[in-house]
Amino acid sequence: MVIVITGPTAVGKTDLSLFLAHKLNGEIINADSTQIYKGLDIATNKVQDTEGIKHYLFNEKDLRDDYSVFDYQKDAREIIDDILKRGKVPILVGGTGLYINAALYDYKFEAKVNAEYEGVSNDELYKMLLEVDPNTTIHLNNRVRVISALNYYKANGKPYSEKEKDMNLLYDTIFIGLTTDREILYYKINKRVDKMVEEGLIEEAKEVYDLGIRSKAVMTPIGPKELFDYFDGNITLEEAIDLIKNKSRKYAKRQYTWFRNQMKLKWFTTNYDDFSKTEEEVLKYINKKMSK
Repeated sequence: MVIVITGPTAVGKTDLSLFLAHKLNGEIINADSTQIYKGLDIATNKVQDTEGIKHYLFNEKDLRDDYSVFDYQKDAREIIDDILKRGKVPILVGGTGLYINAALYDYKFEAKVNAEYEGVSNDELYKMLLEVDPNTTIHLNNRVRVISALNYYKANGKPYSEKEKDMNLLYDTIFIGLTTDREILYYKINKRVDKMVEEGLIEEAKEVYDLGIRSKAVMTPIGPKELFDYFDGNITLEEAIDLIKNKSRKYAKRQYTWFRNQMKLKWFTTNYDDFSKTEEEVLKYINKKMSK
């Protein structure tokens, strides 16, 4: 059995995954596209205390490396198979839904085919996607996902938006989604950004800025690129922090849309006042599902 813990940022995915790993003899596989890279620990909100639980696909790649969903699919499946062979429970944790689906469902991606899109504008790419997938829900400015959808069509001969109709799970899987009231979530996101700043987000970003690294791993997560604008003198620090909060809230909204359109989750509401109640509620549900 494989367990998935997902949901928008700041809903408690990490804490729940650690709790379940202790209770279910589990090991944790990262399913966040930004946490695979070394560095930017604060910006990507990596788990700091693993509580003795084995974690995979964290801090695996250099910030200069190119790591795609194709690579993740291959690596995650190998790890899942190994964990299952050892009689343990793989727990995929993160908010990158495309990575989760790539690991668990029977469909394939082409490797290293993005070079052909260099120099092609977002508008042109989106028109190409609409020609093969008129029902797509991907935003035209989400270049990475647009290219992934084009590659999916090339590899599978069918639109990415229709994949759910005939996707087959490779593993028995329990899908858990954590959620909360939108206003509460936005409040938690704002407070998290404030805490990240207190913990050294600005200093962390400045180290990478001074190294001159502007790779996908650096420019994708929210935080570094906004602070780079501050370092360049284009905006004030206050404006950069406000941008980080605003973009984080918008990202959470997009995550919700994706999860509800692309994943079949059992949703649980996070109890921030007593998170142990959320943990026990999820554990009870999982135990019931696993006993069937």
